Amino acid sequence: MTQFQTETIATEQVSSEPMIIAENVEKWYDNNFHVLRGVSLTVRKGEVVVVMGPSGSGKSTFIRTFNALEKYQKGGIIIDGIHLSHDLRNIEAIRREVGMVFQQFNLFPHLSVLNNVTLAPIWVRRWPKVRAEEVAMQLLERVGILNQAQKFPGQLSGGQQQRVAIARALAMQPKIMLFDEPTSALDPEMVREVLDVMRTLANSGMTMVCVSHEVGFAREVADRVVLMADGVLVEEGTPEEFFNDPKEERTKKFLSQIL
Repeated sequence: MTQFQTETIATEQVSSEPMIIAENVEKWYDNNFHVLRGVSLTVRKGEVVVVMGPSGSGKSTFIRTFNALEKYQKGGIIIDGIHLSHDLRNIEAIRREVGMVFQQFNLFPHLSVLNNVTLAPIWVRRWPKVRAEEVAMQLLERVGILNQAQKFPGQLSGGQQQRVAIARALAMQPKIMLFDEPTSALDPEMVREVLDVMRTLANSGMTMVCVSHEVGFAREVADRVVLMADGVLVEEGTPEEFFNDPKEERTKKFLSQIL
């Protein structure tokens, strides 16, 4: 892959069908820290939502509730028509449809890049090794690191490792991708290569929720930008509305610190 496409997502790619419905989600840590205070958000099929906010605002915790990496105490979450409950079968069904990329790459250092990407499809999807490797090689080409397939994570740059992590998540053929500050652990010169992959993925019509402070990415790719602060959803709007005409004082204060 020589050049990533960076066109703005066409509006028609966003469906009216909801893929994520979170209603009045509340979460406490140790019964005294109220980290999520009745947060509601609906994400439609093909929509890209960027979640911004100061450190400690609850944004990472919120998106981690979508695949039960964080439990919530009140409210409700529906992922692609499946109610997220304590039933392990529901959790497993949701996790098969939701890919996630973290701040840290979380790759297995003793496995090659190719084996990192094929591990879940072979063990979870029960794919034959040949099929898993064929898909993995296609994905590694898609994220621009096909020539690194036989290397180990420690031999790669941070940007390359994060691209492997994206390929690994895509290998499960998810319907939704969650990104939790995927560029925050990278050196500045490596940020662009990861954002280029995310742009391409967004332009393909993937439903995405991204916790990120990358303003350029949000302006260009997001359908909606959301601000969270102190465990609540403060404001949401199109990138044009959010960055150029914010309504809430809390949003204006946040933007004054990052723009």
